[in-house]
Amino acid sequence: MVTTQAESMLRDSPYRADCPTRRILDRIGDRWTVLIVGALWDGSARFSELRRRIEGISQKMLTQTLRGLERDGLVRRTVHPEVPVRVEYALTEAGRTLRGPLRALEEWSIAHLGDISASQEAYDRGDRPPPGSTDRDT
Repeated sequence: MVTTQAESMLRDSPYRADCPTRRILDRIGDRWTVLIVGALWDGSARFSELRRRIEGISQKMLTQTLRGLERDGLVRRTVHPEVPVRVEYALTEAGRTLRGPLRALEEWSIAHLGDISASQEAYDRGDRPPPGSTDRDT
């Protein structure tokens, strides 16, 4: 079967539910992934250190996210055979390549925080276009 370049691109599009890149985007776009990668920016950390650095993450979510990141090859889990056992997590080479894009998102968030907060406040006050109008109507 011969496919055109456009058909091939559509098949490999993250906008399709069955595209493998969708799962990757789901992983790296997850808020806990973003925060874990940020917490591991400068080196390895133990589970308890990550819990302290990332306020609001439950033990269950930290465990699940770390396992997913390890499975995806973005985080390496190292068990040190000591008493008691010491386990550390660190970004792999692939995980370290996420630092740049995620740093850009962090910087964008900080730069636009004021505008977004003002927009949210206006929306919550009801300062928005009437129902049924579009952005083009304003």
